[in-house]
Amino acid sequence: MNGPFPPFEPHGGGGPRIREIPLRLMVPNFVTILAICAGLSGIRLAFEHQIETAVIMVLFAAFLDAIDGRLARMLKATSKFGAEMDSLADIVNFGAAPAMVLYAYLLDRAGAIGWIAALLFAIACALRLARFNVMLNDDSRPAWQGDYFVGVPAPAGAGLVMLPIYLGFLGLAPNRMVAFGACVYTVVIAFLMVSRLPVYSGKVSGNRVRRELAVPLMLALVFYTLLLASYTWLTLAVSAVAYLIFLGFSVRAYSRRAAREEAAAKVAEEG
Repeated sequence: MNGPFPPFEPHGGGGPRIREIPLRLMVPNFVTILAICAGLSGIRLAFEHQIETAVIMVLFAAFLDAIDGRLARMLKATSKFGAEMDSLADIVNFGAAPAMVLYAYLLDRAGAIGWIAALLFAIACALRLARFNVMLNDDSRPAWQGDYFVGVPAPAGAGLVMLPIYLGFLGLAPNRMVAFGACVYTVVIAFLMVSRLPVYSGKVSGNRVRRELAVPLMLALVFYTLLLASYTWLTLAVSAVAYLIFLGFSVRAYSRRAAREEAAAKVAEEG
């Protein structure tokens, strides 16, 4: 006799049928659900004027959403179900949640223009994630380009778009003029997400660290964590500005790498 719920099929209809699901297969899904709860709670807290807590919840949701895939691979618990749910969670945590928190804090002072800016960011995030999922199956893309995202990644976009909030916590008055400026900034970030801008990711060449750099890297991470705990909003604001500056260096590095690869290809053809 069938129960009230359909059986959990981690691989949809195309994978092996499992009579009893190992708990490790469900752990990444629990993390994804927790991330969605955090993101939606951030929206609620923002409209209840608990902005600092709302921002923390959104950042926590982004953190959980960023680690669930890595956790699945570490536990060997990847599944089609988890991949689909993670994509849906990304739209909430990287698109809707930051946009609504920013709107509740500042963009609503710009009236309909603020709402349009928030919507454009959320839609841009959805388009960015859809393109990312499609490009995962693009076998025609050169291997070296795997080191670069096409457009600003959704997690980075979520952190960048809340820069006006960080500045507000540091003393920038959230008035109407600032709101209009934030609208322009929000649209710019949305454009960067759906653009063809090459953004260095280090996925291919950044998986290993030289032995002599291991200890300094750990110290740097500890130092950044301490700064984040002690000077949260200043550290986040500086990080966002630093990332925007980094985009210029990323484009320059991509152009140089593309020129080298093109030259190498011509030499190979002539040889």
